[in-house]
Amino acid sequence: MSENNNNKTEDPKPEPQDVIVQTQHSVTISGQEIAYTVTTGTIVLKEEEEKEEKAEGEKAKAAIFFVAYTKNEVDDVAARPLTFSFNGGPGSSSVWLHLGVLGPRRVDNHDVDSPILPPYRLVDNEFSLLDETDLVFIDPVGTGYSRAVPGEKPKQFYDFKKDIESVGDFIRLYTTRYQRWNSPKFLIGESYGTTRSAGLSGYLQERHGMYLNGIMLISSILSFQTAHFEFGNDLPYILFLPTYAATAWYHGRLAPDLQADLPKTLAEAEAFAMNEYTLALMKGASLADEERPSIIQKLARYTGLSEAFIERANLRIEIFRFCKELLREQRRTVGRLDTRYIGIDRDAAGEFFEGDPSYAAILGPYTATFNDYIRRELEFESDLPYEILSFKVFPAWQYAQNQNSFVNVAETLRKAMTMNPALQVHVANGYYDLATPYMATRYTFDHLELDRSLQSNLSMSFYEAGHMMYVHEPSLAQLKENLAAFMHSASGV
Repeated sequence: MSENNNNKTEDPKPEPQDVIVQTQHSVTISGQEIAYTVTTGTIVLKEEEEKEEKAEGEKAKAAIFFVAYTKNEVDDVAARPLTFSFNGGPGSSSVWLHLGVLGPRRVDNHDVDSPILPPYRLVDNEFSLLDETDLVFIDPVGTGYSRAVPGEKPKQFYDFKKDIESVGDFIRLYTTRYQRWNSPKFLIGESYGTTRSAGLSGYLQERHGMYLNGIMLISSILSFQTAHFEFGNDLPYILFLPTYAATAWYHGRLAPDLQADLPKTLAEAEAFAMNEYTLALMKGASLADEERPSIIQKLARYTGLSEAFIERANLRIEIFRFCKELLREQRRTVGRLDTRYIGIDRDAAGEFFEGDPSYAAILGPYTATFNDYIRRELEFESDLPYEILSFKVFPAWQYAQNQNSFVNVAETLRKAMTMNPALQVHVANGYYDLATPYMATRYTFDHLELDRSLQSNLSMSFYEAGHMMYVHEPSLAQLKENLAAFMHSASGV
């Protein structure tokens, strides 16, 4: 006789649980030995459920992976700054800032002139910010080991607004659990992580009442209009021009007088871009025939491209065309993240390069070293793939709140700085960065419309490297010095 199981109730699925591992380490920074604790793992992020205006408890939504570094034997934790860090993408893990500049261990890069071959290695990071601040590296959902919990759709997190909310809610939860509400608090983001940072400046204040001391923006993009080459949007052609000039200078493609002095050359290119070139593009078809040759000649002078190419491009040099064209006669391409890097395509025809050589140069070292480091030294184990840069997340990303408009979080940042006049912002820029060109960033901040009384809360620094300027060791050393000085100013510690 068979049993009737129709009335049998299924066992409830177990609730997702936090998974936390702690290890002890030490590092020497500026001659000082620092003992520190690393807390590694996942925290389950929950949301309050409401039904018919009555609270129905909390529902698990995602497991957020993080790595936190805290200095041991601190007498007054409230006086010790706390910095939350993430990268961009969208779809990037936090590995780049983690193992590139901030953490106590870093990838041994050797930069563009002496790339390393596998196997790769980590070295102690004498430029780490751990001597100045505790550090928490956050992987947004879909990146690193962070995942939506079973039963939840991952794509709900691949959204401009939801991303800010989930990262912000994690920051609140971590700050509460580890009793850091009175610590000076900072954010540091890179690339789209700067977009997230500006969004968080508003969300943390308005949703959680959490006021920040400072935000550090590495290779910033707050207004997408400055970087999207769309028909009818001439702004990127203007704002990318000085980076084209820097790139041509680096590869020796400019006239002797321009090759003599990079800062002077960039100042010239900037003046041309913001005056004659802007006016020429604004005129469009009404640009007089007698004016056109002069604009073409100067564009060729500052970009290292031929006048014939610029004429064919209708005075508008799109980023990927530039990367393919500059060294075409040598059958080489230049990078997007860092234009100092050179690539080799299958052929020298076509408009666009096959891939970014500057990304290819860092993907292998950062992936291998992190996967080894997380198990061997930090003792966290997971059989999930660590999503360094997820190409599942990026194509699925939504900007529902920005239908028919460019994303622009500059206004969110301006409002946050106005509500919290103590909030300071530092922006780090690479001269050879075509992902977030330095002049586009300067343009965004020049148009922030921040009250003059708060202008001194903004500062910028510039480096002879690219998007990840820290792969260039002299820039890494200078970046550490500038960020440390900024944190002292913003925290008062």
